[in-house]
Amino acid sequence: MVDRTTARRQILVVGPAWVGDMVMAQSLFKALRSNNPTTTIDVLAPSWSVPILNRMREVRRAIPLAVGHGQLGLLTRWQAAKSLRKQSYERAIVLPRSAKSAIVPWLAGIPRRTGYRGEFRYGLLNDIRPINRTTTYRTVDRFVALAPDTHHAAPTSDVKNLHLPELESTPEQQAKAAALLNLRLDTPILTLCPGAEYGPAKRWPAQYFTVLANDYLARGWQVWLLGSTKDAPITRSIAEQADGVIDLAGKTTLVQAIDLLASSTLTVTNDSGLMHIAAATNTPLVALYGSSDPEYTPPLSKHAAVLHLDLECSPCFKRKCPLGHLNCLNRISPKTVLGTLESMNQN
Repeated sequence: MVDRTTARRQILVVGPAWVGDMVMAQSLFKALRSNNPTTTIDVLAPSWSVPILNRMREVRRAIPLAVGHGQLGLLTRWQAAKSLRKQSYERAIVLPRSAKSAIVPWLAGIPRRTGYRGEFRYGLLNDIRPINRTTTYRTVDRFVALAPDTHHAAPTSDVKNLHLPELESTPEQQAKAAALLNLRLDTPILTLCPGAEYGPAKRWPAQYFTVLANDYLARGWQVWLLGSTKDAPITRSIAEQADGVIDLAGKTTLVQAIDLLASSTLTVTNDSGLMHIAAATNTPLVALYGSSDPEYTPPLSKHAAVLHLDLECSPCFKRKCPLGHLNCLNRISPKTVLGTLESMNQN
């Protein structure tokens, strides 16, 4: 009889569609390996996520699924399933709650297909689990709760005991990224991430970021602005008012962003994908929360400080402030953030 606690297992994980969620999924991968160190984990995920997955030592292979967000892409999913049938996966864990996300494991004939109750997908999944919103309020806990073979096992709910995400970034990789972008690593670096793809209700005012930039430039620090091409108008407005900042929005690859955040001395960021990446590189960071909830998607790091006013109207989880004032972020002053940074830099 095969001892299934020690036998090598092959598991396919269907990954989420957001940067932050993909980073948090590493806690699941770590839990699976902790339960059985011989477990082999492959991740089926959007193409953009491959650089992140390549920096997770628990993942053997990132398998890109070239289907746009919200697209059904049945032919593409069928072709992916066909190529996966020969891999002999014994289990699939489907993190998204959509029906379409469960199609590939079903078509690939993976015997056990685990996921939460979501869109109609009975049959596509045969190990459907209910969400316990009391014990698994955080997104990361919901991911980790799928690791055990039975849903009766209690998830880890304490961040101090959780297997924290940890993206690999060596000094050599950091130096290479800096050299390619003509950046220096010989002086302290404050990295600012003023964007948030979800919407303006998660963005601290650009003029507040400008105050931070000018303060640290006056101290002789480098100040980098990181973000996507969509964030470029925001970073440009900061750069125009803070002479000497280095605006990198839209100029880095995702893997370069990992290495730049890992090489930063301090980081200030909205609740965004870059926040989760920074947390997973152990960079000391200040995370700013407005319409979202730091109890739901916190930065998973022992080196993070969260600023959140917990107003009556927040968290509302809206993309735009429904009341039109954005007090949840406007009332977090630059002075408060500067004080938090100062205390972090002294520790």
